[in-house]
Amino acid sequence: MKKLLTDILKYVFFLGLGVFLFWLSMRKLDFDEMIQEMSNAYYLWAVIGLVLAIISHIFRSLRWNLLIRSMGYKTRLSTTFYAVMIGYMANTAVPRMGEFMRCGVLSKKEKIPFNALFGTVISERLFDLLVLFILLIAVVLTQWTLLGDFVIRMTNPFIEKIGSNIYLLTLVTGLAVLLLAAGAWFYYKKRHSLRQLPAFAKIHHLITGLGQGIRTIDRMQQKGLFLFHTFMIWLFYTLMIYIPFRMLPETTDLNFMAGITLLAIGSLGIVAPVPGGIGAYHFIAKAVLTELYAVSGNAAGSFAVITHAAQTLLNVLTGAIGYVIMFFVDHKPPSNE
Repeated sequence: MKKLLTDILKYVFFLGLGVFLFWLSMRKLDFDEMIQEMSNAYYLWAVIGLVLAIISHIFRSLRWNLLIRSMGYKTRLSTTFYAVMIGYMANTAVPRMGEFMRCGVLSKKEKIPFNALFGTVISERLFDLLVLFILLIAVVLTQWTLLGDFVIRMTNPFIEKIGSNIYLLTLVTGLAVLLLAAGAWFYYKKRHSLRQLPAFAKIHHLITGLGQGIRTIDRMQQKGLFLFHTFMIWLFYTLMIYIPFRMLPETTDLNFMAGITLLAIGSLGIVAPVPGGIGAYHFIAKAVLTELYAVSGNAAGSFAVITHAAQTLLNVLTGAIGYVIMFFVDHKPPSNE
C-alpha cells in the first residue's frame, strides 16, 4: 500500500511538472491565433510524418530482433513490433514503464526470459544515448555561430546551480562511493553465507540474465547490420520532424539541418521523466524554433502541439491494436517452447 501511494505521488508530481512546463511554454501565446494556425495547417504532412515514425519503429524492432537472436532465442518481427508499440503506449502514461512493458509482453508471448530481454533493452538504450550525445555534439559544433549563444543561455543556470552546490554534490558522490565499497566488502566477507540463502539463486539468475542481455551488442556477429538499423532509426526520426515542417507557412522553409537540430535538442524533452514528454517537449521545441530559427511563438507552439499530439495518438492507438492482436488474434504458438 505504501509503495502504491509512493508511485501515485511520483506520477502526480511528474505529471504536474509536465503540465507546468506546458503552461510555461504557452502562457504568453495568443490562443486564438494558435487555433487559427492549427485549423489552417496542412495535416497531410503530419500524416506522412506518422508513417515515417512507424518505419523508424519497424527498424527498431529489427534491431531488437538482432539482439534477441544473438542470445539464441527466436522471435517474429510482428510480435517484436507490437511489443515495441505497447512499450511506447505505456510510456505515454507512465515514464520509463514502456521498457518493462515491452519486455513483459514479448516474454509472455514468445517465452523468452524477462531479465534477458530487459538486458537487451538496457543495452540498446545506452547505445542510443551515445548516439544522441554524439548527435548533440555534432549539431552544436557544426552550427556554433547559430547555437553558441543559445547553448550558453540554456546551460548557464544549470552550471551555476552545480557551482553553488559543489560541496553538497561532492559529499553525496563520496557517500555513494563509500556505500558501494562497503557493500562490496560485505559481500566479499559474507559471500559463502549469502550463497546459502534461497533468494541468492533468484537474484543471481536475474543478474546473469541482465548481464547476458547487456553484452549482446558486443557478442553479436551482425554488428554492421545493427549499425545500419541504428542509422535508419535516427534517419527516420529526423524525417518525421523535417517533413511536418511543411504543415505551417512559418516552418515550411526550414531545412533538413533544422530537423536534425530539433531532433537532437527536442529528444531531451522526450527522455524527461514526465508522462509522454508532455510539457518538456513543447518547452524545448518552442525554444528551439523561436530562438534559433526566428519562428513566431504562436507558430512554434502550434507545431509542438500538433506533432506531439499526433505522435501520442499514434503510440496509443498502435500500442492498443498491437496488444489486441498479440493476445487475442494471433494464436500462433510461442517461438521458444
